[in-house]
Amino acid sequence: MGYIRDRWRDPARHGKGKRWQVKIRVDGRERDGGTYDVKAIAKRRLTELEAAGQRGQWVDLTDRTTVAEAARAYIATRPYKAGTLERTLGYVRNHVEGTDLGARRLTAVRPSDVQAWVTDRAAHMAPSTLRALVKFVRSVFRAAVDDHRIARSPFVRIALPRHEQDRVVPLTVEQVRALADAVVVRHRALIITQAGIGLRIGELLALRAQDVDFVRRTVRVEHQIDRRSRERVPPKTPRSRRTVPLPTVVAEALAEHLAAHPAAPDGLIFHTAEGRPLLQEFVSRDVFGPGVRRAGLPDGTTSHDLRHHYASVLLAAGESVLAVAERLGHEDATLVLTTYGHLMPDSEDRTRKAVDGAWSALPEPLPADAPAAQALPG
Repeated sequence: MGYIRDRWRDPARHGKGKRWQVKIRVDGRERDGGTYDVKAIAKRRLTELEAAGQRGQWVDLTDRTTVAEAARAYIATRPYKAGTLERTLGYVRNHVEGTDLGARRLTAVRPSDVQAWVTDRAAHMAPSTLRALVKFVRSVFRAAVDDHRIARSPFVRIALPRHEQDRVVPLTVEQVRALADAVVVRHRALIITQAGIGLRIGELLALRAQDVDFVRRTVRVEHQIDRRSRERVPPKTPRSRRTVPLPTVVAEALAEHLAAHPAAPDGLIFHTAEGRPLLQEFVSRDVFGPGVRRAGLPDGTTSHDLRHHYASVLLAAGESVLAVAERLGHEDATLVLTTYGHLMPDSEDRTRKAVDGAWSALPEPLPADAPAAQALPG
């Protein structure tokens, strides 16, 4: 499986160099196990490498691949959508390449190197973005372990800055109404529709007349508009394909909108004068921005706050977490709990009634002075 080669050279002619070279065959290929001054050390290293090869844990310590190179290779193998790909490449360009960690060889990275990198990056980015970056780079090292390029990942016990996520403060019905009244008449239905069925902005802009069933009072979410290409593409996740109930307030707003502004030839409800999908940047800049200011809503209010409003209305009405997650198109219902848990109605009264109801169903206890025979069955 392996052998040691004598690389003795005449120092006067070739200069000094380590003499004993270890070679090992792994996966049908001959690999370099390093060179050593002492033959006994070379033999011990050969034994270690052979044992690691038999366990499937052999690592080529001479591999010169850097962390930045491994990150780009990792991205190239992943089926990222366009938006995710651009964001992930940005992580590599801005936060891996050009750093000490990015320039290090994969096989030479220690946990202390990772911690130093995380601490440095924490000074340049928001805590939530830092966590996403760390998750990505951790995945790069995990893939390197799976490919037997490193023995173990250096991402162990890494301390991240403390991050308290801001609690969602949803818009009230009055605030949503004020926003709808503050935008151009043509875009009022857009505001009411997102607040009333909780679509993502891309899903909202892809909504077609044939997706709305006014008779059965449902809306089918089948597509979203890509924010860059403006093409109709599949929604964010498989769970995002869903059917949501159509409230009367939304049905009336859509009917009024379609009467004044007929759907585009392909059925698109919200479109430009040429029948093309609206740009997300246009909606944010020219619809929500001016509307938020005129309505006196908090700075930073975006279309996503209408989605928060929708979730808060459902929770306040007693909808289950699973139902809310399904309506929002979330893959994981726990995301609803972590994001909106503080908005759920107080359950103290329900707890008291549950216990009292269970106990009230039991037979009344016998009086203390009841005859003993009465207390026995039969």
